[in-house]
Amino acid sequence: MLKSIHHAAIICSNYAVSKHFYVDILGLKVFAEHYREARDSFKLDLELPDGSQIELFSFPNPPERVNAPEARGLRHLAFAVDSVTQVASYLESRGIEVEPIRVDECTGKQYTFFKDPDGLPLELYQAGGIGL
Repeated sequence: MLKSIHHAAIICSNYAVSKHFYVDILGLKVFAEHYREARDSFKLDLELPDGSQIELFSFPNPPERVNAPEARGLRHLAFAVDSVTQVASYLESRGIEVEPIRVDECTGKQYTFFKDPDGLPLELYQAGGIGL
């Protein structure tokens, strides 16, 4: 039945700031961008190297996100990386605050969290063997 996650959709408060973050800092590839006049909304389709996608939307005056990590709903979006340490260092060099790196007690793999411009929690998760 289900084969993979095709995309995650994110609604941002400032399209230009979020587009810069996801494209220029995180390096996602833009494969489509549309302005939908009837909704006064942009839709930016972004792609990761494995083909998975993020749809970045802007809408006028979107409500604030509940910022409680244990609230119902999507908790966070995780990205697989070869080296959590290297990517965390890169993000910090770009002025992005990254939490201390931890080790998953169930898998033994490294992970850490950071936030997008709207405070959406994003995770870096070690893809392969122990990556320092």
